[in-house]
Amino acid sequence: MTGPYTAEAALLGLGLGIGLLLVLVSCTPAPQESTTTPGQAPRLRRLLDEAGHHRVPASALFLSTAGCAMTAFVVVFTITTALPVAVCFTLFAAALPWAMLRWQLSRRRKRLAEVWPDVIDHLRSAVRSGLSLPEGLIELGHSGPAPLREPFTEFGSDWRAGVPLDTALERLKARLADPVGDRIVLALRMTRELGGTELGRLLDTLADVLRENARTRGELEARQSWTVTGAKLAVAAPWAVVLLLSTRPEAAEAYRSGAGTLLLAAGLAVSVVSYRLMLRIGTLPAEERVLA
Repeated sequence: MTGPYTAEAALLGLGLGIGLLLVLVSCTPAPQESTTTPGQAPRLRRLLDEAGHHRVPASALFLSTAGCAMTAFVVVFTITTALPVAVCFTLFAAALPWAMLRWQLSRRRKRLAEVWPDVIDHLRSAVRSGLSLPEGLIELGHSGPAPLREPFTEFGSDWRAGVPLDTALERLKARLADPVGDRIVLALRMTRELGGTELGRLLDTLADVLRENARTRGELEARQSWTVTGAKLAVAAPWAVVLLLSTRPEAAEAYRSGAGTLLLAAGLAVSVVSYRLMLRIGTLPAEERVLA
């Protein structure tokens, strides 16, 4: 079928797919807050936690992937009527939720890197003023930087509920889901277990190191950002041209042929390999989490 019949069938398929997706979402159990330690959490669960989505179930990511892929296939196939082109853009759309998740993870880490020295300064002041370690951490839920108040508030709820300090710190570590948070929690646990009296000096040193790392990393990222952005545009531009050309009947017919399909497959492989190489070369190494 061609013409209005193809468009009608595509729209019906899109409506059916969205309906099935809504049914699956309604049947998904209510998500529970992740309180497992980083070493115990599955890779996908850790990725969601580090991006700030502690209450989002892992199944939601797969549902969004299926929804994006289905929508892209229906829209592109309706516009171009070229199945190979629609399949290529379906794959791109399926990767979109994962790319967005990693972008949110990177943005969250940058935002937290700016406030971690302030967190350490608050904790150091609380300890020097005579507060106990748990009380100092609870105080961060009220007077600490806004992006990190919720995890420390929940730590206070655990502590007041009678949760042992080691368990409460492990839960705090899981909620923070950040390499710097891992180091702070580990330092606090070691100081408590070994009975050290140099907690204030340790926090001073850690704050200075974090400020210097943030400054250096910010300079490097500013220099590399234009290179990474240019590489992404270089990968995306040919596919924008393919999509525009596919709206013409003669071009769509060419892409439906065997040679056209082979050309698209080769272009897809080159784009994926180039994009992965660009990410490996142009992205700064990610900081590893402690015991993750």
